[in-house]
Amino acid sequence: MEIYVVQRGDDIYSIANRYGISVVKLVYDNGLDPPYSLTAGQTLVIAYPKLSHTVQEGDSLQSIAASYHVTPMQILRNNSYLTDRKFLYPGETLVISYDTKKSITTNGFAYPFIKRETLIKTLPSLTYLSVYNYTLTEKGVMTNYTDDTEIIKISKEYGAIPLMLLSTLTPQGEPNVEAAYRILLSEKYQERNMDDSVNIIKSKGYSGINLVFNYLNNDNQILYRNFVQRIAKRLQQEGFLFFITINYKTQLNDNEITIEKIDYSAFDSYVNGMIFLRFTWGTDYGPPAPVSNINYIETLIDYVSTKASQDKIIIGKPTISYDWQLPYIPNKSNANSLSLNTALNLALEFNSTIEFDEDSQTPYFYYDQYNIGLQHQHIVWFIDAKSIDALNKIIIKYGFRGSGIWNIMIYNSQLWTITNVTFDIIKLI
Repeated sequence: MEIYVVQRGDDIYSIANRYGISVVKLVYDNGLDPPYSLTAGQTLVIAYPKLSHTVQEGDSLQSIAASYHVTPMQILRNNSYLTDRKFLYPGETLVISYDTKKSITTNGFAYPFIKRETLIKTLPSLTYLSVYNYTLTEKGVMTNYTDDTEIIKISKEYGAIPLMLLSTLTPQGEPNVEAAYRILLSEKYQERNMDDSVNIIKSKGYSGINLVFNYLNNDNQILYRNFVQRIAKRLQQEGFLFFITINYKTQLNDNEITIEKIDYSAFDSYVNGMIFLRFTWGTDYGPPAPVSNINYIETLIDYVSTKASQDKIIIGKPTISYDWQLPYIPNKSNANSLSLNTALNLALEFNSTIEFDEDSQTPYFYYDQYNIGLQHQHIVWFIDAKSIDALNKIIIKYGFRGSGIWNIMIYNSQLWTITNVTFDIIKLI
């Protein structure tokens, strides 16, 4: 795999010719939309298959998979456009495999109302699917929002293990600190929560729980540890899986990155995996900054890897952009979220040059917008192929279990192309 940074004057034909790949594959691997315009600074993934197959008359997904001793899911994740149609066309080329570096698990986060076509295009690349549909209230009672029957059913059909995501956050990310502490301090509420959770898991067909920790810190970690031990015991008795997602905090003090000194070894033996993930929501109050900062992540990992087993650690990846109007005004300004695809389209619309911040390993660009005759400058921070590749290299370097993607509601071709070129995805069902 190579990552190419678009220069002014480039087009998809000149780039495809330079690397000796088809225009069709370049477009597909990078999710480019007609008329396939490019903007300076944009990154493109150049993916070279290890093994390909030219479809013959009478071929089926199952027969091709059997002839190469691979699973149909592997072919689907390496050729995700196949989920959009029912037939194979003689003469078309399918990717059978890439020269991957490591086998990992992946955990995608989604709401039940995800579009079906997006879901089935993503599921072949997932080991687990965490469904965001339940909120814990003050007395340990759960509130759910949407019927999750269909997403659980489809998940299993595509070999992804469905997990019930539990949090005191609302679906919009609104915090409820009081609810979190009431549950942590009350065994009665915890028992009620566990009873309800087990009943839902059994009735809905989930395979376990992914519990979100939003307020974990050095002072309250013993409360979380006790809660985890109690839940783990119950879930193990029932034969269910147990993951925790830690919405970790980092700070920059006097040019030094600091993190909460949590004893993660206290959770290690009780969970199937720990996902370290910064949740990103529809609005950010700033100041403007990289969506993902590799320095912060490396500081976290350097510490966490001494406190937990490598095969339990899962690195989170954000799939979001933030658009800030400048100048930033503290306590007044805020940023609106954009999908990664929308951010690129915005750069293209305003003919912006995308810059790359080497320190954080993330891209950004500026554009000017006019409103009632006034000019306003904006800055957009997002992630691209180089950002994703940098996170993957951390997983390989430390031998971690895998990655967690927040979130998968909008399909991003580059993310999954890079993932499947780099890793074999472990399927457990």
